Formats: sequence, structure tokens, C-alpha cells
Amino acid sequence: MWYYLGKIAISALVIVAVSEIAKRNSVFAALLASLPLTSLLAIIWLRIEGAQIAQIAELSSQIFWLVMPSLVLFLLLPVLLRHGMAFWLSLGLASAATILCYLLMIPLLRRFGVSI
Repeated sequence: MWYYLGKIAISALVIVAVSEIAKRNSVFAALLASLPLTSLLAIIWLRIEGAQIAQIAELSSQIFWLVMPSLVLFLLLPVLLRHGMAFWLSLGLASAATILCYLLMIPLLRRFGVSI
């Protein structure tokens, strides 16, 4: 149980750190947020828990391909906000567009033989 609480605490600390840094320096916070911290933590937790190298390599490869549709959120959200759309509506639309891109990307990747 302590192991899982430690994992939660470390993972939460990363999120809190980024949000607190963003209050003072948005560029540095963006830099930290853009790092694949979630992916790195997941990979580290898997390895500590005894995952095989092949499993970690597969996860890493899948993360690479699935980062692309997630970028839609970061492109669309600022456009909507800068055009005066309300925050929650902008976030909802950008999230919906991102989900749609995931739904389109996964079958496309499978069609080209990428294991997803």
C-alpha cells in the first residue's frame, strides 16, 4: 500500500509543481509540462514493478504515435480562446476534436501495421 501511495504522491507532485510554476513563469511551466513526465513515470513504474524490456519498448512506441493526435488540443484551444470563446466551451471543443483525432488515428495506424 505504501508503494502505491508513494507513486500517487510523486505523480501528483509533478502536476502541482507545473501548475504552481505556471503562476510565476509560464514559459518554464510550459517547458516542464511539455516534457514526457507522465510517460517517463509510467515507464519507470513499470520497470520497477518488473516489466520486461519488450513491454516497455512497446509502450514507448505507442506513446510516440499517440502524441500526434493529442497535439490538436494544444493547437485548437488557444485559437478558440483568442477568438473570444468561453474557456469551458473552448476546452470542451478542443477536447472533443482531440478525441475525434484519436478515433481516426488508431484505425489509421493499424491499417499501416503499427501495433496499437
